[in-house]
Amino acid sequence: MHNLPRHLAALSVALWVGGMWMLGYVVVPTLFKLLPDRQLAGIVAGHLFTLLAYIGIACALYLLVYQVQQFGRTAIRRRLFRITAVMLSLVLVGQFVLQPILADLKQQALPLDVMQSAFASQFRTWHGISGILFLIQSLLGIALVIDSRKQ
Repeated sequence: MHNLPRHLAALSVALWVGGMWMLGYVVVPTLFKLLPDRQLAGIVAGHLFTLLAYIGIACALYLLVYQVQQFGRTAIRRRLFRITAVMLSLVLVGQFVLQPILADLKQQALPLDVMQSAFASQFRTWHGISGILFLIQSLLGIALVIDSRKQ
């Protein structure tokens, strides 16, 4: 029972990083490949990414608290803490900065699909930025998995 916090930390890393990789690189491309309606695929993908963002926020907060409990103030100097904090920052930017921009562009485009509207170029740009941040977060996730095994 005294190992429970460590086990929860390992599960948090697995859930968060595994979820990112599975959703971003398997599920979402499959949605766009299999669903005949790209707009529907985008709506489903958006909802799944929102769910993943909240899972990531919860996992990151647990990991940060766990590391502070384990190492005190020196946790901030540890690579694992910094990776977790950067990943959390990227999730927060994606969810609370970029997602509202994308949602606003979709709303402005109505009744058209945003990709069929005058906002398509802006949407592609912001969606591309979001994708780059997700890629960075995914790569940092590899480091998080590797580093968390050393702890």
